[in-house]
Amino acid sequence: MNGFLPRSAGLGLRAPHVGTVLAERPPVPWFEVHSENYFADGGPALAALDRIRADYPVSLHGVGLSLGSTDPLDTGHLAKLKRLADRVEPARVSEHLCWSSVDGRHFNDLLPLPYTPEALDHVCARVSATQDFLRREILVENVSSYLTFPESSIPECEFVATVAARTGCRLLVDVNNIYVNARNHGIDADAYLAAIPPAVVAEIHLAGFDARGPCLIDTHGAPVAPEVWALYQRALGRYGRVPTLIEWDTDIPGFAVLQREAAIAQTLLEACLAVAA
Repeated sequence: MNGFLPRSAGLGLRAPHVGTVLAERPPVPWFEVHSENYFADGGPALAALDRIRADYPVSLHGVGLSLGSTDPLDTGHLAKLKRLADRVEPARVSEHLCWSSVDGRHFNDLLPLPYTPEALDHVCARVSATQDFLRREILVENVSSYLTFPESSIPECEFVATVAARTGCRLLVDVNNIYVNARNHGIDADAYLAAIPPAVVAEIHLAGFDARGPCLIDTHGAPVAPEVWALYQRALGRYGRVPTLIEWDTDIPGFAVLQREAAIAQTLLEACLAVAA
């Protein structure tokens, strides 16, 4: 069973801020951590997570399961994830709708799938197998991309929505990734939002991108862009008040900077609730 995740703005907890959280117990509604950082049998990182979990809801967000790979599903990885989830009892367990390994070799990237019927069948089977193994629902996240496959015959938004419909998983909608892909590939970001049924949206991610090159790069290393805030506001108008996470993974700033980003999201969430009322 999944626990309760507040419909508020949480933060991605990274190593430089663990000490601050333990010492100050800041008023953050919830935290998300990368699952793989806590796969060890013990040690200080896992002990710190146990202490934080005692005071805050926690979500586990994976980056290494490689759901779209043609390699066999990594049952060793799944066993470590299940052990961690059984220990932490997270509010959510999520992974990316992508691939990152082939022939047993892992890449330090979340690589996009071709959006074809064959890829859809393949990834749906693996999402279902993952949920069966973990004995809990997972969320899958749409990823940013910098190329498209000529073989793709299904719009990305339809592909993502169909994975949820076929497997019973729910979606972690990364609004920044939708904006990045819309700019990089000329798709309609609002049409993407409209293609996702509100009932399957369980969490939203927000992050920053790098716009200095010929395409937008999803770096998680900058404040959320104004255009993404605007798209997020429209997402809330469609999906309602959904738990929202601020991600910041490179050039990590002080904790107060993340809190200010979360405060913006919280204001928009509360405005969404006021409109609904």
